[in-house]
Amino acid sequence: MKPREEELQDLLEKLAQRDVENAELRQENALLRQKIDLLVKRVFGSSSEKLDPKQLELLLGKDHASSEKEEAPSTSSLLLLPEPEREKRAARKPRPHRIPENLPCIDQIIEPEEVKTAPSQWRCIGEEISEQLDYEPARFLRRRVIRRKYAHRKDPDAPITIAPLPPALQERCLAAPGLLAQIIVAKFADHLPLYRQEQIYRSRHGVEIPRQTMARWLGLCADWLRLVYREINAQVVAGPYVQIDETPIEYLAPGNGATKLGYLWVCNRPGAGGQVAFHWHTSRAAACLEKIIPHHFQGIIQCDGYAGYRSFAHERGESIQLAGCYAHVRRKFYEARQEAPRVAGWLLRQIGHLYRIEERLRTVRAGPKLRQAVRASQSRMIHERIHRSLVRLKMRRRYLPKSGMGSAIDYALGLWPALGIYLENGQVEPCNNLVENAIRPTAVGKKNWLFIGDGETGERSAILYTLVENCRRLGIDPYAYLRDLLTKLPTLTNRQIKEVTPAAYARAIQRPQLAVAS
Repeated sequence: MKPREEELQDLLEKLAQRDVENAELRQENALLRQKIDLLVKRVFGSSSEKLDPKQLELLLGKDHASSEKEEAPSTSSLLLLPEPEREKRAARKPRPHRIPENLPCIDQIIEPEEVKTAPSQWRCIGEEISEQLDYEPARFLRRRVIRRKYAHRKDPDAPITIAPLPPALQERCLAAPGLLAQIIVAKFADHLPLYRQEQIYRSRHGVEIPRQTMARWLGLCADWLRLVYREINAQVVAGPYVQIDETPIEYLAPGNGATKLGYLWVCNRPGAGGQVAFHWHTSRAAACLEKIIPHHFQGIIQCDGYAGYRSFAHERGESIQLAGCYAHVRRKFYEARQEAPRVAGWLLRQIGHLYRIEERLRTVRAGPKLRQAVRASQSRMIHERIHRSLVRLKMRRRYLPKSGMGSAIDYALGLWPALGIYLENGQVEPCNNLVENAIRPTAVGKKNWLFIGDGETGERSAILYTLVENCRRLGIDPYAYLRDLLTKLPTLTNRQIKEVTPAAYARAIQRPQLAVAS
């Protein structure tokens, strides 16, 4: 009997152990399914993270949503700033002119056949005008510089006189500044790879420009524009507050048989006239920040939860203070909304209250002091309410640490002291969205040209991306700016570089407009 009892006991233990293993496998399977669903949504789903109020009601449920509205004070009651009443039907915005008035006009006059036959018998009493918007494709020009030679009439032994060539980026370079500016804008603003530009020039214009030649021209322009790039970077890190984020980009590494992963680090200085600077590094290590942030910098760096920033701030000591990004926290809960609809929906609504306060402060163009006062009196209570809820969820252990909601809670709590810095400083933004807006165009480019050449090419790309992105932010034409800059650069001194940055160019073109308006 004893051997049978022992066998039965062993069998029961094995069954219990298999039940535990099955439960662990089910949990692991559920986590893997969540990760696969998230990856599929990132690849094939919509990239927008906007939530309609009706979607929040679906997540929270009607009863929970109505009770939450009663418990949480509305934004209008929180803010001292008056909120304009919304009409039932929003007034339509005035429709812009379909054809801008500043475009050059070509008139085509059509006379009736009767008038052409006997014009003396007819008198013009008016006219009917019909307008169309037309387009002429870009064209190549052959620009010739003719330098005449002169010999002295009275002194035949005198040397022949000829005017020197105007200063250029490179002697005997085939490309004029206009063509160089077009290639830069086509690749870094319109995201056209060089091989597509080569095909366009050959098939539509009959001009053969190999992509290797265009790549050398881009390197030549980047070398000349390096001083302007350094000036922009110096202005970005000149203040006590800067935002930083990074994005991966593949690059060719000879000898490895495949591409390697590099990073574009992007620095942004928020505020009026804020500028952005791109930096290229072949790694994501904290040592890269030593080359990006100068040693004399003292202030706030706003970033995500990447450990490299904490390591860098720890090495610098008390001179660096890290501020968190609410957008990254919100994104974590947004991705976990299917796993825990009610909890994620409630947290997203609370974060939405914070962003609505910031939107109204931007509407009234509030300064740092007013922003700090409003945040201290109204945003702080929402911020603390979110923290209490996260701590409660963490203590109850309702979600596995590796699940979407569990990792979102851990991420938010790990960043919590840094997330509250914006409440104490009116100059700090609640999130890093300004940097991500600068990074977004590079994502479109990566889908088209897939990778960049090598390490040096990455640095040149960072220089050209910096100039193009600053032009986009300031609302100036990057082609006009680069053409003017590449024309002037050979004649400029180092002290004049400050006068040709995109910000200086924008101020220069605004002065004549202000003079005409006054």
